[in-house]
Amino acid sequence: MKTKKHLGQHFLIDLNIAEQIVESLTFKKEDEITNCLEIGPGKGVLTQYLLEKKEYNLTAVEFDIEAVEFLKQNINGIEERVVQVDFLKYDIAKNFEYPLVLIGNLPYNISAPIFFKLIDNKDIIPQAVFMIQKEVAERIASKHGSKKYGILSVFLQAFFDIEYLFTVHEDVFDPPPKIKSAVIRLTRKKEDYNIADYKEFKKMVKQTFGQRRKMLRNTLKNYDTSKIPQEFLTKRPEQLSVKELIDLSNMLSY
Repeated sequence: MKTKKHLGQHFLIDLNIAEQIVESLTFKKEDEITNCLEIGPGKGVLTQYLLEKKEYNLTAVEFDIEAVEFLKQNINGIEERVVQVDFLKYDIAKNFEYPLVLIGNLPYNISAPIFFKLIDNKDIIPQAVFMIQKEVAERIASKHGSKKYGILSVFLQAFFDIEYLFTVHEDVFDPPPKIKSAVIRLTRKKEDYNIADYKEFKKMVKQTFGQRRKMLRNTLKNYDTSKIPQEFLTKRPEQLSVKELIDLSNMLSY
């Protein structure tokens, strides 16, 4: 099976790391089987360990037809569990109920859309474990005050606790990527922040971080900020925690 550059394929070949990634998936319901969705199984290096986990009912979604055939021929027990589909077009809510855990070695070029789809389906997903570009993992896990803290950090941390688990080096892939990867775990928060209007929250975060070097009093000119404390308006967006950004959005919504 040849790798396809246009699909961003870099196949993990280190079995120890593969097993470590699968073991990083810790959510399970006592005495119940949890649905598990693997995104882009490729040659099945994670899949083989996931199939051994009897607490999970595995479904694998793979866009590459050749990879689907490879899996069916080489991974025992995957035949009825693999679906040939573009994950970004796959209706998660239609096919699964709570709880559903996600796992996968994500293609670098579509990791952001996958994370936004995760947010859209947050109410049925208690946990996800992904291997992604190291730089993106650091950005997602970063806290306010960091230059890496940005739009994706805020949106994900509004609903999930993020853990940067470990770094994965280039030489454990075929072909090796030019950059390092990292494994992160996202666990659904036990209690949501009170977001009055999520659409307005998204709009405000995108607007302010789109001009992140400017103070909020300059980036929020099209809002009525008369009731907003100066402690907010004299800061840049990266200086505010997720909770503070939500509070700001709520004040602007009323």
